[in-house]
Amino acid sequence: MTDANATLDALYATILARKEADTTSSWTAQLLAKGPEKCAEKFGEEAIEAIIEAVKDDKAALTSEAADVLYHLLVMLAARDVPLADVMNILRARQSTSGIAEKASR
Repeated sequence: MTDANATLDALYATILARKEADTTSSWTAQLLAKGPEKCAEKFGEEAIEAIIEAVKDDKAALTSEAADVLYHLLVMLAARDVPLADVMNILRARQSTSGIAEKASR
């Protein structure tokens, strides 16, 4: 497992643990308590912020926003009970297929 995979796995495990945490002590618990729709909305906001930083070519800001996007994506997955492993399996399967061919198969 790469460091990136280990980091994402650890973050996802923490997010899952926060589903049962006290909302007064955890931002993640607060967000999850607001429901999947709010989690999706927050993910969208963060994605837009990342796009803005990419267009501005601000690498430091884009890096920070990309971290926010990944975190909020994992929260959104957890809110809908989608295992990160399932997403990673799809990505692994797509690695052996050309992006053009994979998109055409959908």
